Amino acid sequence: MKPIVQISLDLTNIDEALETAALAMRAGVDWLEAGTPLILAEGLHGVRKLREAFPGVPIVADLKTMDGGYLEVEMMAKAGATHVVVMARAHEETVLCAVKAGRDFGVQVMGDNLGCPDMVEGARQLEALGCDYVIHHIGYDERRGIAARSHRMPSPLDQLRQVVAAVKVPVQAVGGLSLEQAIRCPEYGAPLVVLGAPLTIDADAFKTADGNLEASLKLICDKIHAYGDVAVGHAH
Repeated sequence: MKPIVQISLDLTNIDEALETAALAMRAGVDWLEAGTPLILAEGLHGVRKLREAFPGVPIVADLKTMDGGYLEVEMMAKAGATHVVVMARAHEETVLCAVKAGRDFGVQVMGDNLGCPDMVEGARQLEALGCDYVIHHIGYDERRGIAARSHRMPSPLDQLRQVVAAVKVPVQAVGGLSLEQAIRCPEYGAPLVVLGAPLTIDADAFKTADGNLEASLKLICDKIHAYGDVAVGHAH
């Protein structure tokens, strides 16, 4: 499949999120993500606002669902989300409920393996339960805590190839990636590239003379889209 660029709107203000989303769409981003901070701050209202402003654009609601899988997916689907996130660490019945609601309301379910003792097995389980995508995710607290104790920051790239090889569905890597690392995700067989917002443009190659964020983002999108087809489910 062709690489997809998703911008994570990890903002707590809907007006700021809409402004950032508009900039991102002009720059060539494919999917918008209502990040968990935005979901907490604005809820269904925020997703509806994004849907009104960007008809036809895929919207990921990063719910991190742990229980009440059916209702949460139904509510977000009716608000205009096209993709929702359920956690592998939830009970498998919750994942099954989320998947059923996804089928009933026409949204796709992304299963997130954050916190799994065995990340590869967690990814396999999510696929087996019917998730359409796997998010291979090293959490914020986990990264910071382990780095503070061991002076080594864990990264989703550490096991990304193994996760990709273990499932047939498309994989997305999330958690502390620099822009350079995010851009390289298709090389690992993970076609869904997430860019965080507010964005830190930390790759010299993508800094523009005038510090224009939109121009920088366009260069990033162009580079990812130029990768070409990513073989999904053929790594084994």
